[in-house]
Amino acid sequence: MITIAQESPLSEEGRTLLAGSDTALRAVYSAEECFTLDPEELVADTITFLIAREEGVALGCVALVDCGTYGEVKRLFVAPQARGKRLSRLLMADLEARATVLGHGAVNLETGDKLEAAVALYKKLGYRVCGPFGDYPDHPASLFMTKDLTAKAANAGAAQ
Repeated sequence: MITIAQESPLSEEGRTLLAGSDTALRAVYSAEECFTLDPEELVADTITFLIAREEGVALGCVALVDCGTYGEVKRLFVAPQARGKRLSRLLMADLEARATVLGHGAVNLETGDKLEAAVALYKKLGYRVCGPFGDYPDHPASLFMTKDLTAKAANAGAAQ
């Protein structure tokens, strides 16, 4: 059974997952092309760090940054041995539900076009390409995406 819960990015398992994410990103992008947050930066009142577990084993993570009117996805990662179990979809669904509870009208993210599996996942989940947001530079390695959560919330309200 898969469980997803808010946990500390400073835990041994949180650090291990984030190190795996860093390794995967550095295999494709230079340090100047990566806009990640370190484990210490993920400890803030405005950030929710989630870990997915199966039978107690930490297999994936994602962070939701509360940016006021929108939420931002950071550090989505699933360990290689756990890929194919739909953990990324489960983590994103949990993140989007939390963003909706926080009153966010949208969820934004920055990724890279070389991360083909991630881009394909985001598109399947309803994210569309947009321009830079927040304080991101308009970097050629960056791909910005957004998902409107208001339609999802309106549909849920209509179903009640």
